[in-house]
Amino acid sequence: MARKILNLGDPIMAAIKAVNSISGKSVTEEDIKKQRASMERLSALATPSGGYTAEAFEIEGMSCEWVEPELAHNPKYVILYAHGGGYTCGGLGYARILAAKMAVSTGLTVLSFDYRLAPEHKYPAPLEDASKAWDYLMQKGYGADHVLLAGDSAGGNLVLCLTQKLKKEERKLPKALILFSPWTDMAAFGDSYEKYKDKDPILNRDYITASRDVFIGEDAEPADPRFSPVNGDFNDFPTTLIQVGKNEILLDDSVRLSKRIIKAGGKAVLDIEKDGWHVYQQMPIPLAGRAMKRVSDFVSDTLYT
Repeated sequence: MARKILNLGDPIMAAIKAVNSISGKSVTEEDIKKQRASMERLSALATPSGGYTAEAFEIEGMSCEWVEPELAHNPKYVILYAHGGGYTCGGLGYARILAAKMAVSTGLTVLSFDYRLAPEHKYPAPLEDASKAWDYLMQKGYGADHVLLAGDSAGGNLVLCLTQKLKKEERKLPKALILFSPWTDMAAFGDSYEKYKDKDPILNRDYITASRDVFIGEDAEPADPRFSPVNGDFNDFPTTLIQVGKNEILLDDSVRLSKRIIKAGGKAVLDIEKDGWHVYQQMPIPLAGRAMKRVSDFVSDTLYT
């Protein structure tokens, strides 16, 4: 059978491109408004239609959502998930795409949280919100070793920063991390920015640097570990799964993260999908389904072996 070539012009891919790849400095008030609306439209196209339930609630005024699998379910563990969107876009509807997929594939409940976004709320507002969600789970009786952190793109950056914050505070760390195309280096040092700039259907350097600048400020040092967790402390770091597409400019962010964790003596599983792009797992296609099966295998190996 001939291999089916992905049509980058199909409606779902067109919606994803509209969300993520606006040429030039795409962080004007008008562009951000369009991106946020596009993300909500994408959630309607790409969120699984069944196999889970979603329940809204609040943590100290922050909108959150429990996403629970309907069938095989292990209530002893929970996934705390941070959505992507360059720290300027995204919400619970957008988060539900991957939250639902993770819940169904792993059998674990997923907690998504609507962290504050730039430019209205700059660093460290999202990290404060992630910490609030973490503390909520601790107060609910989940031990740290029964919580997995997950995040895509900027959400991957956020859960890495949360883990390193917990380390600095000498608190117990999560059981494991699941990262989808994480944004780990805000200084944009990776060779993949140039190598894959013509292949990446989603991101461009201008969009990334512009989002960074409105989030941390143009006078901040992007390589600071507070913003670029790849430069942070990885001693005694949790086991980490990193899924990334071969055709994205953030590829080196994942490769370098994996090397840093392993060099520090930790375990990192680097899963590079040769046909993938930035957070390709969101798409309702077989390629994404196979990736979620690998996520399920990682979780099973981490929790039950």
